[in-house]
Amino acid sequence: MRPAWSVLLLTTLIGAGQGLFLAAFAADLLLRAERQFVLAGAAIPLVLLTAGLTASFFHLGHPERAWRSAAMWRTSWLSREVIVLPALMAVVFAWGAAHYLGVSRGTTLSLGMAGTLLAAALFVCTGMIYACLPFLQEWRTPLTIVNFTLLGCASGLSAAAALAALLQPSLARAYALAALVVGAAAYLGRLAALWRNARLRPKSTLASAIGVKHPKIVQIAQGAMGGSFNTREFFHGRPREVVRAARWALLALVFPVPALLLILFMNSPTGLSAAFLLQYAGLLAERWYFFAEAKHPQNLYYQAIS
Repeated sequence: MRPAWSVLLLTTLIGAGQGLFLAAFAADLLLRAERQFVLAGAAIPLVLLTAGLTASFFHLGHPERAWRSAAMWRTSWLSREVIVLPALMAVVFAWGAAHYLGVSRGTTLSLGMAGTLLAAALFVCTGMIYACLPFLQEWRTPLTIVNFTLLGCASGLSAAAALAALLQPSLARAYALAALVVGAAAYLGRLAALWRNARLRPKSTLASAIGVKHPKIVQIAQGAMGGSFNTREFFHGRPREVVRAARWALLALVFPVPALLLILFMNSPTGLSAAFLLQYAGLLAERWYFFAEAKHPQNLYYQAIS
């Protein structure tokens, strides 16, 4: 599949925003975080969620019709995501505003719990957009939802560690340790998906596609002189070296390198910020590879060009 940068930014930015909000609310719920940290823990996730939503508009042929994407909520996970994301943004804003205005503790906790449920629902909706597709074996697995959730939470905890080092240093170490634990789980989940996908075998072949039982069928042309929508949208079009580089980048930057920085600089705003930024770069590589790795069955026919 072709990785679209608008979708890569959407999924990674909202994942980091969800993770950071959950981390900030956990501190508010369990540790009574300071007011300035909580306010930043609402404002920054809101910025990340808004940036992700904005990026998604560049994937639409007619952005002015974006509101129609919510119409199929009964059957479409994409429609459900479109509904849940603005709802989460509204609740995060209300949670931050409630803290700013100094309303009752019960109100802020109720808003935080509502945001937690919406964040969990958004992780499921985003993952199911891809996991529900039966013809893409690489995505059709519970690991897709698990990895979207764990990777988002890991990046959010890394961001929370950096934010705490700036605004409430007493929380930085706890967040760094949590980022290490969740990051390790996310890394193992992604490795499991890579291991699984490397052992998949196509359900369709050239022989089954054309109904000819012959062991040596070779396609020499696709019947067209140039490219088409199918060759552009369902294949990444990059050489193997680029795909291999993306794979190595995700293997190095999703966890090992950020983990080293989290261990070495648990109380340093600069070191923890570097850990988050490097991890986010790794998540972009991971998400690019997630799309590039998926093999659409139609490429059996268009392989002569793709």
